[in-house]
Amino acid sequence: MEQLSMNLLGAAFFLYLAATIFYTVSVTGRKWRDKKGEMTGNNWGKLGYISSILGVASALGYFFTRWAVAGHAPVSNMFEYTAFFAITLSLAFVILYGIYRVNVLGLITMPVVMIMIAYASVFATEVQPLQPSLQSHWLEIHVITTALGQGILAVSFGAGLIYLLRTIDLKRKGMTKRTFGVEFIMYTLISALAFIILSNVFGAMDYEANFAYIDENGEQSEKLYELPPIFGPNEGELLTEDRMQPWIEMPDWIVSEDLNTVVWAFGTGLILYALLRVLTRRRVGALLQPLFKSVKPQTVDEISYRAIAIGFPVFALGGLVFAMIYAQIAWTRFWGWDPKEVYALVTFLFYAAYLHLRLNRNWHGEPSAWLAVIGFAIIIFNLIFVNLVIAGLHSYA
Repeated sequence: MEQLSMNLLGAAFFLYLAATIFYTVSVTGRKWRDKKGEMTGNNWGKLGYISSILGVASALGYFFTRWAVAGHAPVSNMFEYTAFFAITLSLAFVILYGIYRVNVLGLITMPVVMIMIAYASVFATEVQPLQPSLQSHWLEIHVITTALGQGILAVSFGAGLIYLLRTIDLKRKGMTKRTFGVEFIMYTLISALAFIILSNVFGAMDYEANFAYIDENGEQSEKLYELPPIFGPNEGELLTEDRMQPWIEMPDWIVSEDLNTVVWAFGTGLILYALLRVLTRRRVGALLQPLFKSVKPQTVDEISYRAIAIGFPVFALGGLVFAMIYAQIAWTRFWGWDPKEVYALVTFLFYAAYLHLRLNRNWHGEPSAWLAVIGFAIIIFNLIFVNLVIAGLHSYA
């Protein structure tokens, strides 16, 4: 059953890939336009939508079969949570696409879903027993609702990015704040791809470096690096022979192996980004810009706003209200300023501010798109950096 579950997730990945290809053909197929520039006879978007729906169905099959195997909702570690986050994003896309029928939204959203599934697969995929503090039905209520809210909010990122790529002139010489911002988004997406490639390359080489160190409780412990150690653990001693020594030792409140991974990902991403710029002699955003010529900015602006208007209350329920109830049951206090709790509050306040500012027409369009992109960056920062690098009660991956 566990293998069936993983096969269903693998099938979902390839269905999302097929959807990406179909949406790409639907957007780039100039022959589908008549003399007036209207789109006629282009059914590739429908094929993309069908593939997306089948992908969601397969991914949900993974989720419920894994739930049956584990005996609890599969959202208790980084692999399970990130995979479920990707599923909620694809589900939210399927619903919103059914309303607006914008093919370019699939062109952006489906690759993001695939990157998240690939990122999730870097972590241990075996079914694991629940820690005592996680053995509660509130785990399912709190985490599933939070992931669902974040998945809906993530659609606003895709729509916001399309708006920016559609409206900002990226071919102009000289770097402005706007072009720098778009290029930075491209760089972070390339860094995510770099991380997946890097992890698979070193995984294929069976690279491991084991350290003895002193943890945040002052106790002797061991930790395993799967990438060459630039940052070493607190008072660490390398136990594996023929491995490079770390350059910098981290304090005990930093999860050093995850910080090491983040630095490797962004460093490799920078090299890939620079190579792209040198080989094409154009900004990365400018390479994608022709795909969005036919997009109506007002439409993607509305999609972005609708996604946040729907996702915000769902996230507020899961990430704050249900989280506090669960914290009271698990740790006998509603709020403890744990790093994950703090950034959940930051995320809530940010989107609350977005909805408040959106009431003013001056914040429609490009300012709104920037906020949607920044909001998604906060969610990803909370998922990756806060959850993995900063030691806390939620560092269970």
